[in-house]
Amino acid sequence: MKYAVVYSSKTGNTRLLAEEIRKVLPAEECLYFGEPAPEALKAEVLYVGFWTDKGDCDQAVASFLSSVTDQKVFLFGTAGFGGAPAYFENILHRVSGHLPACAQLAGSFMCQGKMPMSVRARYEKMLESPEHAPNVSAMIENFDRALSHPDAEDLAALQAAVRSAV
Repeated sequence: MKYAVVYSSKTGNTRLLAEEIRKVLPAEECLYFGEPAPEALKAEVLYVGFWTDKGDCDQAVASFLSSVTDQKVFLFGTAGFGGAPAYFENILHRVSGHLPACAQLAGSFMCQGKMPMSVRARYEKMLESPEHAPNVSAMIENFDRALSHPDAEDLAALQAAVRSAV
């Protein structure tokens, strides 16, 4: 069965997941690997990756998903915040909403991803303000936890999710 791995990656986290998917699947069946493009739509199965932008996928992936026809789709993504399955499920629900009714969701996977250091600097600056939001320290702790992700455990879980969906 011909497949395509389509992804958008702002910081490299989602690209890492896409490369892991390509390792798991038969190379000779790969029709396309790269950023959202119409030629990927020739595949029977689409592995579509995204980075999280305000609780949803980025615009390039949203547009691509809306052009899917009757293919099977496996969604995968990364989010800087997270670790909580319910949070990831909410994101996946929003992202799957970009698929037309004729597409078949074949599986999904999400994990935390590291964020740029500029994000931590912004949080530290917020912390300097005497009237900062009470959750700024928790945001910094989350940032620090995310630095190691996607990690080996995330990649193993992705491999398992891909294998069970195939």
